[in-house]
Amino acid sequence: MVPRYARPEMTAIWAAENRFRIWFEIEAHATDALADLGVVPRDAAKALWDWWATNPAIDVEAIDAIEAVTKHDVIAFLTWVAENVGEQARFMHQGMTSSDVLDTCLAVQLTQAADILLADLEALLAAIRKRAYEHKLTPTIGRSHGIHAEPVTFGLKMAEAYAEFDRCKARLVAARADIATCAISGAVGTFANIDPRVEEHVAAKLGLSVEPVSTQVIPRDRHAMFFATLGVIASSIERLAVEVRHLQRTEVLEAEEYFSPGQKGSSAMPHKRNPVLTENLTGLARMVRSAAIPAMENVALWHERDISHSSVERFIGPDATITLDFALARLTGVVDKLLVYPARMQKNLDRMGGLVHSQRVLLALTQAGASREESYVLVQRNAMRVWESDGALSLLELLKGDAEVTARLSAEQLTALFDLDYHLKHVDTIFARVFGE
Repeated sequence: MVPRYARPEMTAIWAAENRFRIWFEIEAHATDALADLGVVPRDAAKALWDWWATNPAIDVEAIDAIEAVTKHDVIAFLTWVAENVGEQARFMHQGMTSSDVLDTCLAVQLTQAADILLADLEALLAAIRKRAYEHKLTPTIGRSHGIHAEPVTFGLKMAEAYAEFDRCKARLVAARADIATCAISGAVGTFANIDPRVEEHVAAKLGLSVEPVSTQVIPRDRHAMFFATLGVIASSIERLAVEVRHLQRTEVLEAEEYFSPGQKGSSAMPHKRNPVLTENLTGLARMVRSAAIPAMENVALWHERDISHSSVERFIGPDATITLDFALARLTGVVDKLLVYPARMQKNLDRMGGLVHSQRVLLALTQAGASREESYVLVQRNAMRVWESDGALSLLELLKGDAEVTARLSAEQLTALFDLDYHLKHVDTIFARVFGE
């Protein structure tokens, strides 16, 4: 985790204090359930909660000092609790194994992280929706292969992003549900030394579902799907970031990141206004995606369990969620403050002498009786003259002067084919599909 790209709420989830609090709750709830079943004395469970109520501080340094000797984090934690609670602590962890604590804790942390990420997505969706409606009918050029194609609107670009992030939200909701499972099943998942009802009790208390079948661990396909989902969200972030970066190029300059008073773009060139935020988002997206492959490689553990996954998850759990949280918040700010230049969009639309209307002329010629092949030749030969003139010539005027074209289409008909509003007539339909209105 790099502090430069971290926000406090998400970072706190991965702090040692939060991890140890979750461990305690798992152990204490399990002891409660064992007491209900008559396996341990009721006073043992009460002693844990009474101590917890009066001693909420976690002594991370003390636990770490014990681990330096035991070389085992869960044992170090249990030892520290026992030193503070006293004799009744011997009934804690009855029939459980370390993975019961570690995996259930990780499930809690990932669901906590997912809740923050879902809130981030909601904020981003709201910002995108606002800009989409603001520029619903702001015409701009659509590009394929980076080349002018046909007119769209800037609002449609935002609507595309909204629909994509709405899918991201749905995927994350599903991934959260998939990861939110509890395993309190003992050394190899057989419940030989602990009643399944303990697992059910702990799961209910922690807001998790019961893992249908665990070995010594919760199956890692769940984690693989979770981190893959984060990777897809990161890719969607990058897609919108790259769009902004392109639109901010000097030759395009249809939109740009907000440039705050006092901001500097270059140490050497005072005129520079660089798309630093969206370039940064591209880099952050790469880091989030980098967690997906290790998470998938963690699926194939030996037999009932090995710990090859453990070190991986200690990295990717905090790093991927903290980085994605930061990236989503940054992108929300970019969208919210994005400077949009409709006049420049119109200028770029007009730059190539009406070439953006070529398909409509092609179709009109076929409707007037020309074959598609003939129509294509007629339009292309005039379009290439405009292209080679760098837009200095007008496609409409060239077509009006082409006898083979005017033999089928009048000057008035040709003029009508260059109506920009024609391309925007279904914007309302698309918005209704995306925003449900």
